[in-house]
Amino acid sequence: MTKTLQRLLAFVALRGQATRALVAGTLWPESDESKAFSRLRTALWRLHRLGVPLLVTHGETLRLHASVSVDVDEVLGGGGDRPALRGAGLRELLPGWYDDWVLLERERLRQIRLHTMEEFALRELRAGNFAGALEAVLVALRAEPLRESPHRLLLEIHLAEGNYSEAIYTYHAYRMLLHRELGVRPSPRMRRLLDAAVEPASGTGGPSPAERGEGPAR
Repeated sequence: MTKTLQRLLAFVALRGQATRALVAGTLWPESDESKAFSRLRTALWRLHRLGVPLLVTHGETLRLHASVSVDVDEVLGGGGDRPALRGAGLRELLPGWYDDWVLLERERLRQIRLHTMEEFALRELRAGNFAGALEAVLVALRAEPLRESPHRLLLEIHLAEGNYSEAIYTYHAYRMLLHRELGVRPSPRMRRLLDAAVEPASGTGGPSPAERGEGPAR
């Protein structure tokens, strides 16, 4: 299958459905309208000649044939009830493709994936399924190590399990990572979360666990 046909299928698959005008204008932006529509008609004709039902048309709308599945839907878990946790979360959408529409879609799906993992982890945490919550959080962390929200969830999981030493380690490891990579510190919200949980357990009146070691990193 040619790259043109691959781009056509990928665009419609990621959109669910699209008008001929949108497809032509997006895939052939350098062409004028009549030439872009002509190239689309040629691509549809070549796709039809493959003898495999991949796209169907309804007037001016293109959509995938009902027999075609999209692995992006599997990765996202059909809305996040039980997202795919192993491996899929780290795959990049259409690697090696650099069309503007691909870059935008790649970022959109990356953000959806991260939020899906975090929302699932939070539900598992609230349900007391710490192992499931931890697995989802680690997927999010592998995808975006500098993002605070999964680190904060990881901190909450450790605290919910009563693993205060791991909670303190999680905070300081993230603090050092942020300082090294961005020259900033975790948010006050994350510090307060740790302090509120660990200070009552320690029963001490000294510096808070989050403040210990907060001096300039060397």
